[in-house]
Amino acid sequence: MRRIEFFQGTLAHTTEIEDARIFDTTLRDGEQSPRTSFSYEDKRDIAEKLDEMGTHVIEAGFPVNSDAEFEAVRDIAAATDATTCGLARVVEKDVEAALDAGVDMVHVFVSTSDVQLQDSMHASREEAVERAVESVERVNDAGVEVMFSPMDATRTEEAFLAEILEAVDAVGVDWVNIPDTCGVAMPSQFGTLVEFVGEHTDARIDVHPHDDFGMAAANAVAGFEAGASQAQVSVNGIGERAGNAAYEEVVMAVEAVYGFDTGIDTTGITALSRMVEEKSDIPVPANKPVVGRNAFSHESGIHAAGVIENSDTFEPGVMTPEMVGATREFVMGKHTGTHSVRKRLQEMEFAPTDAEVRRVTRRVKDFGAEKQRVTAEELERFAREEDVDREESEVRA
Repeated sequence: MRRIEFFQGTLAHTTEIEDARIFDTTLRDGEQSPRTSFSYEDKRDIAEKLDEMGTHVIEAGFPVNSDAEFEAVRDIAAATDATTCGLARVVEKDVEAALDAGVDMVHVFVSTSDVQLQDSMHASREEAVERAVESVERVNDAGVEVMFSPMDATRTEEAFLAEILEAVDAVGVDWVNIPDTCGVAMPSQFGTLVEFVGEHTDARIDVHPHDDFGMAAANAVAGFEAGASQAQVSVNGIGERAGNAAYEEVVMAVEAVYGFDTGIDTTGITALSRMVEEKSDIPVPANKPVVGRNAFSHESGIHAAGVIENSDTFEPGVMTPEMVGATREFVMGKHTGTHSVRKRLQEMEFAPTDAEVRRVTRRVKDFGAEKQRVTAEELERFAREEDVDREESEVRA
């Protein structure tokens, strides 16, 4: 059953959010993960799953990058119901390629921090503003939705950020994206920046946090709290360097903690994560929030006993494994208690006495202490060797 209320206690109240759209960039920024490359079929499969789940925007790629990339973006745009987006530098050929690919939205970007303008783009502030305005106008002339990103916004001098935002706003821009390109923002700072941007544009605000200090998902949520309407995320948090805000973390924080209905079918999250894990060849850590193998697994005796009685004891309560298409698991090992062992033996149609449960538990703990994996087969062997009865109907003292 879905739970959207938050528990009473020190965190009984959360800040209201007015909108929380999800812009997925797995196929663009996610693919920019070092040593990752999606095939045409990979991109189509991931896009299909994202679309099926109700993701609002799918950034299908960077159309000017190659003929293969152009074809993938074009075909995803034609095949999905979600808003499809193509990335473009503030360069005419980039913008034309995105428009030719038939996307619903063109995302144009230009560096705005001095370090990137001088040492990457090799352009002046004036040239950046001019190119940004021209590109936004070109997309507007084509009648396509346009998003503008001042790249490296969190390291951009405040007055210049305001200047370039006001310049593109003057010619009409649908969305302004705030990229924390190098992942340096902290949530309170990022929320303040979102409010500042809102003072210099009439466009809807979108945020693009990176995870260099582990703050990407928190910054996405801080953006929503401060008035952003949309966050750019990637499945499993893959992306440049340490990656992007994770799709699964942001969606579930918004849905479960804030009680905001994104419209996304969250029961597909685990399957989506596994698909991207396989196709990106980037393993999901066991302790990864929401989708890691340990996210709903319990070994500790105290925790497992509590969860067997009521899962809310040692799980968030507002997020269940069923909500994300996962299953709860009780893992056998050195920390296992008698409650878990009894439950597992009963599931295997054994009827152990209290004494037998204690003996089997001791064997599980000893085996696990040797860093051995306690599989179902091992547990059954322990039960047989301890002469545990398999007859369910037998009542034993």
